[in-house]
Amino acid sequence: MANRIYGYIRVSTREQNIERQMLSLLEAGIHKKDIYVDKQSGKNFQRPAYTKMMRRVREGDLIVVKSIDRLGRNYQEIMEQWRVITKEKGADICIQDMPLLDTTKTKDLLGTFISDIVLQLLSFVAENERDNIRQRQAEGIAAAKARGVQFGKPMIPMPENFPELYEQWDADLISIKEFGNLCNMGRSTLYKRIAEYKAFLYQRDE
Repeated sequence: MANRIYGYIRVSTREQNIERQMLSLLEAGIHKKDIYVDKQSGKNFQRPAYTKMMRRVREGDLIVVKSIDRLGRNYQEIMEQWRVITKEKGADICIQDMPLLDTTKTKDLLGTFISDIVLQLLSFVAENERDNIRQRQAEGIAAAKARGVQFGKPMIPMPENFPELYEQWDADLISIKEFGNLCNMGRSTLYKRIAEYKAFLYQRDE
């Protein structure tokens, strides 16, 4: 049987848009039926689509992922799954946003050594960024409370995860409509809250 190419997509919530990741995988020539999508957090690998894909992966197959943080954000788990894919399964993996993380092109000893170093570095960066987002959430909310600024009308309280949703919107991972729906706010109210929050971040960094 010929080797197969699988694509894997992960978004953090059911409301997040998968279009950019899907388009990138389709442009790489992967059939849509071979693309697996999970809509949940990257904290661990308890994901139904990922599990289903891994049951089908055979030696010599290739798994393509848009970026390392789509594979996961937990440093140890990313490293473990990389080992399972390349060592136990004997398959290849390609991270599209990082050409050095393409095991189809790093079969020699030096190439493997370089890709291992890059993988460890990027896995650490992905996990560290996740921690930084949490810290920015706490600092943003604390700054708002200290200044006595209210986010929205009393009947529409600002959700606790507003900073994280803002980060996702700012990175084009969710649309303004999805952002508003998740905050239970109209577009005009949401834009006002975004402006207030950006002002807090600017003042904090001064």
